[in-house]
Amino acid sequence: MLPILAAVLAFITIGGLGWAFVGGGDSTDAAVKRAQTFGGPKQNNAAAKKAAAANTPEARRKQIMQQLQESERAERKARISLAAKLKQAGLATKVSTFWIISGVLGVVAFLAPLLFGLNILIGVGAGVVFGLGFPRWVVGFLGKRRMKKFSGHFADAVDVIVRGIKSGLPVHDCFKIIARESPAPLGPEFQKLVEGLGVGLTLAQALDKMYERMPTPELKFFSIVIAIQQKTGGNLAEALNNLSVVLRARKMMGEKIKALSSEATASAGIIGSLPPAVMILVSLTTPAYMARLFTDPRGQFMLLIAVTMMAFGVFVMKKMIAFKF
Repeated sequence: MLPILAAVLAFITIGGLGWAFVGGGDSTDAAVKRAQTFGGPKQNNAAAKKAAAANTPEARRKQIMQQLQESERAERKARISLAAKLKQAGLATKVSTFWIISGVLGVVAFLAPLLFGLNILIGVGAGVVFGLGFPRWVVGFLGKRRMKKFSGHFADAVDVIVRGIKSGLPVHDCFKIIARESPAPLGPEFQKLVEGLGVGLTLAQALDKMYERMPTPELKFFSIVIAIQQKTGGNLAEALNNLSVVLRARKMMGEKIKALSSEATASAGIIGSLPPAVMILVSLTTPAYMARLFTDPRGQFMLLIAVTMMAFGVFVMKKMIAFKF
């Protein structure tokens, strides 16, 4: 019996040691591995479904709407800032320098009527016009003219990118060609874009900075196409070719709108310039007849009312003939 009992104890001891060193661990790790093995294909399927859902037309429309909203916020921000307006006009003038120039013009315009013996109210009005209105109008005029030139040549730049991509050139090299061959302001703006990419900016960041300097709808459309292509993929040359067609059709529509509204624009210009022109002609022919408006207090009050009413009329006519497209 003792040998049999010793054999049983030895078997139990060997089995216990084997269970401790080989099979005695917690089965949680194996369960986790089995769960991961079972869940792997499901996760892959979920990722595939998510990617497929991102490529649906509805998802692309949402991305386009999001890009448009972001661009509109950036455009509103760019229009408000005076520093941004100076950049849009292509001026290297600082904001402080601009205000100094405006102040000097306002003081000169205020003192000039006083030197000729006119009423102080005329001097105050001239100071406000030349100190606050005229400089900002000049900056806005230069900015609009510059953006108009930029928009006029932007479709050609998109065509250069399309032909370059089809011939195998990278997009960065296409930007360099545009910067080198295009006229101002398109060429210098793309040169700044290339320089921004060279210092480490992403294409989206460089386009955002370019949009701050040149907030045009054409550049906004171009940025949206580039951003969507980077997120969803696809044929960039085909997308930009479609954009070029849209830009040229939009430009043609704008020219048609200008042609159809040219009569209203000419009528508004004639109506707005007729009272000042008649006043100048009467002042040249009979100066004493018009002098009462400047020397008599009642005439000055009437002149102030007339100028105010003319300003409102010109403003209303400008809103009537300003077509947004």
